Amino acid sequence: MNNEKLPIFELKNVTQQFGQFQALTALNLQIFAGESVALVGASGAGKSTLISLLNGTLLPSQGEVWVLGRNIAHLRPQLRRQVHREIGTIYQQFHLVDNLQVIHNLNAGHLGRWSLLKAAISLIYPLEVETAAKALKQVGIPEKLFERTDSLSGGQQQRVAIARSLVQNPTAILADEPISSLDPERSREIMDLLRQLSQETGKTLVSSLHAIELARSHYQRLIGLKAGRILFDTPTEVLTEAMIEELYRAC
Repeated sequence: MNNEKLPIFELKNVTQQFGQFQALTALNLQIFAGESVALVGASGAGKSTLISLLNGTLLPSQGEVWVLGRNIAHLRPQLRRQVHREIGTIYQQFHLVDNLQVIHNLNAGHLGRWSLLKAAISLIYPLEVETAAKALKQVGIPEKLFERTDSLSGGQQQRVAIARSLVQNPTAILADEPISSLDPERSREIMDLLRQLSQETGKTLVSSLHAIELARSHYQRLIGLKAGRILFDTPTEVLTEAMIEELYRAC
C-alpha cells in the first residue's frame, strides 16, 4: 500500500455500542483508492455495522472515522452530504421503489446533485436517459430501462441497484451482503459483475460477505471480523485454511 496517499477510509480505535451490546471493539483500519476489499465473518461479527460507519449513516460511539481525508463526525451537515455523495452503497434489500420504472430508480443516483424541482420533473419526464442507459448496459440488462422494477428477477434488481451506484459515480462503492438473497448462480454473476466494474472503473470496492470462497476468488484483500474485532487483515493469497477455521470457530 502507498502510505504517502491519504486513505479513502480510515478507522482510528473505533468502538460501536448499541445500548449494552458492543458491536465493534477498537478497530483500526485503512483502505486506499482502487482496493477491492471483502469483509468476512459469521453473522453478527459486525460487518454491516462497519459498512454503516464507512458510509457515514452511523457515527462511532468511540474513536474516529475518516472518509476522504475528513473526520466525518466533525463535518457540518452540508459537507457531510458532499462526502456521502462520494460513497455509493449497494444493500442486500436493494432499496428500490418497486412500482417505478427502472430508469427512475437509476436516476435516484442523481439525487445528491439534483434540486427537488429537477427530481420531480424527472419523475414525469425522465432526464439524463443516456446516463441511465449507459449504466444499465454496463450491468448487462440495457433492455430493462423502461420496465417496472417489480417485474424484474432478484438478480436483475440487484443489477439495477449496482447501476444506480454507477449513475451516482462515487469515489468508492460499498456493498453490504449484496448476494444474500440470491441463488448460487446469480450470486456468482453479481460477484463477477462487481469485480469487473471495480477493475474497469478503478473505484474502491468494499463488500461484506458470508461466502468466504467468493470473497477469496473475487477480492484482493480480506478483513476477517469475529465478535466485533479484526481477526486478520491480509492479501487474499496469504489467507490460510487455519485462519478461516479460526474465523468461523464458535467463540
